[in-house]
Amino acid sequence: MQRFLSHIESPPGDLMLVSDAQQRLHALEFADHRPRLHRGLRDRYGSADLIETAAPASIADAMTRYFSGELTALDSLPVVMAGSDLEEKVWAALRRIPAGTTTSYGKLARALGFEDPRAAIDIGAANGANPIAIVVPCHRVIASNGELKGYAWGLHRKRWLLEHEKAIALTREVAQTATLPGF
Repeated sequence: MQRFLSHIESPPGDLMLVSDAQQRLHALEFADHRPRLHRGLRDRYGSADLIETAAPASIADAMTRYFSGELTALDSLPVVMAGSDLEEKVWAALRRIPAGTTTSYGKLARALGFEDPRAAIDIGAANGANPIAIVVPCHRVIASNGELKGYAWGLHRKRWLLEHEKAIALTREVAQTATLPGF
């Protein structure tokens, strides 16, 4: 399967996106994490060969709308999640966390049916392996005490995204907790 590499500018940093002919996202990384992008593609697909092209209009448009304040613009973008069973379950659950809210690693673990409190560690590892930044919103998972923890692309970006979504107040780490069933 051919995969395409495109570049998009964004307020928290330039992005590299990997898509296929059906305009499904396989990866979305910040440009300063190029080695992570290629390593992840090799790990998931056995190859990191990419054809450089312009970003698919549907993806570029959705990203522009999201950064302009239409926070649900990314919700319907098709993604290909190639990971372990646990990772794919976690990534699917992340897509159900609405913009403007957060949840904790422990709450996410319980929502996925894990009762052992130590499962939050596994959930955090799966969260950190997420290859599709922003669209699979791992930035919406925070520590149970409201602290911003663990974001593969840097806590400054996690903070920016949560402030953009109004999930946390500007320059504060106290977040509004999601009130979804199971979260």
